[in-house]
Formats: sequence, C-alpha cells, structure tokens
Amino acid sequence: MFDESLKSSARPKLAVWKFASCDGCQLSLLNCEEELLTVAGAVSIAYFPEATRGVVEGPYDVSLVEGSVTTPEEIERIAQIREMSRVVVTLGACATSGGIQALRNFADVAEFRSVVYAHPEYLSTLARSTPISAHISVDLELRGCPIDKGQLLEVLGALVEHRRPRIPSYSVCAECKRRGTVCVAVAHGTPCLGPVTQAGCGALCPAYERGCYGCFGPQNTPNTASLSDHLVATGMSPEMAMRVYRTFNAASEPFRRESERQERAVVASGKGNAR
Repeated sequence: MFDESLKSSARPKLAVWKFASCDGCQLSLLNCEEELLTVAGAVSIAYFPEATRGVVEGPYDVSLVEGSVTTPEEIERIAQIREMSRVVVTLGACATSGGIQALRNFADVAEFRSVVYAHPEYLSTLARSTPISAHISVDLELRGCPIDKGQLLEVLGALVEHRRPRIPSYSVCAECKRRGTVCVAVAHGTPCLGPVTQAGCGALCPAYERGCYGCFGPQNTPNTASLSDHLVATGMSPEMAMRVYRTFNAASEPFRRESERQERAVVASGKGNAR
C-alpha cells in the first residue's frame, strides 16, 4: 500500500525522471521556492538531472516520473525504473494520459514524421503516445499541465509522514463554488469543461471569466456526453466540440471516447476536418 511502503525509510531517496515532455512538471518542484529547502531536508534527492549533477545509485524509495512513453527504448527504461522504485508517482498530463503529443494517436504518425523531418528514417518512434500506467503499475497520479505545486508538496509530505495524500477527484465546479466564482457557463454562456475536469488548479481560468480547458483531465465520474450535447445545442459545432477534448489530455479514456463521438458526428455531417 502507498502509506505502508516507506515506513522503513527515515529519509526517503527521491528520484525524478523525464520521458517525452516539456519539463514543466519538474519545474513545479523547483518552483516550490520557500518550501524547497524543507523538501530537500525531508528527502534525499538521489537523482534529478534538472536540479543537480550528483547521482546516487538506486534503488529508490520514490520515483517521480514526468512525460509519456513515445519510443521503444522508453518502454524498456520505464520498466527498469519500476524495478528499482518502491513507489512511482506520475506527474502531469503527459505521464498520466499521454499528453498533447497523444494527438498522434488520432492520425498517422508516419505522415507527421515525413512532413517534419528531413530524414524520418533516422527516427525511432512509436505510433502512439501512451501514459506511464500503460506500461507499469503506478502508485499515484498527479494531474495537470503543469501539476499544481501544492498537490506535489502534499504528496511528498504524505510520503514522509507515511499516510495517503489528500488529492481531490471531484470537478473544477466544486473549486469555483469554494472560491465564490460565478459560473461562467451559466452567467455568460462561456463554454467550460469544468463539470467534467478534475479539480486541482484552484479554478484558475473561471476566476478570470474564461472557461476551463481541461488541463487536469477527467474527474472521477465525468458525464462528457451530456456536456458536449449542451455545448452543441448552444452553438458549438461538433468539430469544435471534438477539439476541446483533444488538448492536454486527449488520450484519457473519457475525453478520447467523447472526442471520437463528436468526430463521428463531423464525418456524418460531411462538414469540417475531423482530425
């Protein structure tokens, strides 16, 4: 169990790993600023290339993994990380759902490769971008693009204190109500993914009268079909409804399934570009 696995470690050895990603979630740890010295005192940072050149050999008590799996080599590498780690925590949309690069999953990656690279034959890549959990068992997922540093600190604190971290699974709408933000969808008719998106950002976009973009992926019981039907009924085209789900968490199962439903509607209507 997550809360039992580290009880033998007074000062857990922490490793931070990067796969296909932009490094934003790793930077969230460095951006803890005032809390960083406390974190460094509570854990032993054994492997973190973005922060230090020093390397302490594994095994590791905790591995934080950023990024998705996009190459054959990464499949082998993540398996090795799992073998040497007592607890694996995935960080961000790339690691938890395949990230923005999972847009390749809806098209022909060979076509993209031929257009972008002068010598695509030199590349070794997979047809799909997949989350870490598609290849190994994961103990905890932290959502977001990027993750929320408060949630990261909660996870690290829970590891040190040998307890389960308190990470919400409800929707962004609950955060809007908690901070007293007027619902942008009801008050202004602004398209918003808040009802189907997991909390964690503090309802940042609605606080500035913008709809939620779904950065934290689907909440635990998302009714994406109902939300999409409402968006289309109030003026959004099926093509745009498809696209709103194909951003940071395009390959997460509820968002993927709903975007494909809207794609079928686009194809059936004979309008738009269903990609």
